[in-house]
Order: sequence, then structure tokens, then C-alpha cells
Amino acid sequence: MSVFKRFGVMVVALVATTSLATAQTSGTNTSGKEMSVEESYLQDSVEMMVIREQSQAESRDMKLVALEYIGDAIKNGRTGPEVQKALDYMALEGVMNQTREGGLGRITNNYPDVRAKAAAYLGDLGTKEAKATLMKMVLSDNEPMVLTEAIKSLGKIGTDDSGDTVTAISWVVTRFDVLNPDNILALSALEAFEKIAEKNGGIKDPAAIRTIIRIADGPYIRPVQARAKDVLNTLRKYSAQSNSAKK
Repeated sequence: MSVFKRFGVMVVALVATTSLATAQTSGTNTSGKEMSVEESYLQDSVEMMVIREQSQAESRDMKLVALEYIGDAIKNGRTGPEVQKALDYMALEGVMNQTREGGLGRITNNYPDVRAKAAAYLGDLGTKEAKATLMKMVLSDNEPMVLTEAIKSLGKIGTDDSGDTVTAISWVVTRFDVLNPDNILALSALEAFEKIAEKNGGIKDPAAIRTIIRIADGPYIRPVQARAKDVLNTLRKYSAQSNSAKK
């Protein structure tokens, strides 16, 4: 789709969405009457069209607007496939979905703030597909702010039947721990470990335990070290409960 055509579609969609803005929260149409099924469907369709078009626009600002629409949609329970697709695209843009000047030059769509916000909303979605995208993010992104949000969202989702989530989080922390320890990233990992342990009855992955110990004894500020020790104590309780249940 050409730039002008895409812009035209967005303008039409924005005008239509604006005319329905009041109805979105009140459940009424512009004449004050309760919305019909058709009007409600039209509103959702326009919103999804705006999200789709703006999420794939070249402009960073348009992507941020798309994320605002997505935030409102999730808040109001409208989490259809278009929302998932838009978040998947923006979460990996500039890393796995790259646009370069002249096809070979510098990357022109590297927007860490967009990816970070997309990661946060993927955690709100909490779907299996959202988790899969978040796993791709932690294994491919290099920006601490993005990784922090992705790790938080993985902790929020919590599911880790195969242990791949805690392994991936441990790998990310280790990457930064060697050359550039990041306190916020480490703290997000600790909180994610704790939430995953709560949902899965503990953590058995040795790599995760080593990561927590390394944070507790490593080059991090004291509050982060103390938090790591608290998480270790919590994991010991889960282990003790598991051993008692086996007896």
C-alpha cells in the first residue's frame, strides 16, 4: 500500500473512530440511543483497522498512537486477532522485522520504546501466542528497556511447564552480568522468577538458581542484592513444601 493511500485510510478511520468515541464508553450511538449490534461491530472494525494500519506505518509516532488504541482495546476487553498481530509486529520491529536505507544501509525502524510498550501489552494479553513473541524478544533484543518489559510480561503470564521461560530469563541476565550489569533488568528478572515460582510451585532450573545467587553476590546495588536473597528464601520454601509432600 502506498504512503498516500495508507494515510488516506488512516484519516478515514480516525474520523470514523472520533465520531464513535463517546459511544465507546457509554454504549450509545451519536444520537444518544443504545448502540445496535451493527453499530457496535462497526466501531470495533474501525478500531481494528486503525490499529492495523498505524502499527505498520513507517512513523514511530503512528506506532505509538496504535499502542494507545491497543491499550484502550485491552482495557475494555477487545483483544481480537488484529491486536495480537499488531503487537507481534511492533514487538519485533527493528530486530527481526527490519527496514534499511536503500535495502543495505542503517536500520530505519529501530524503536526500542515501541517494542517495550508492545512487550508490556503482550503481558496483558497473556495468551500462548503472546508468550511465544515475548520469548523471541528476550532471545533476540539487545535493549535493556525492552528486555526488562519482556521479562516482566513473562513473569506476569507465569506459565512455564517446560522450564524454557526461566532458562531464557537467566540467559539474558547472564549476558548483561558479564560486561554491563543492569540493576533494573536484574530486578525484573527476580520478580519474574518469583511470580513463575508462585504459579508453578517453585523453580527447579539450576541456571535460574545460579542467576539469583549471582545477583545476590554480584555487582548490583544493595536493594537488588537483598531482593535476590528474598527470592532465594522463597524458593527454598517451595522446595521444602515439595519435599514434605513426597514423604
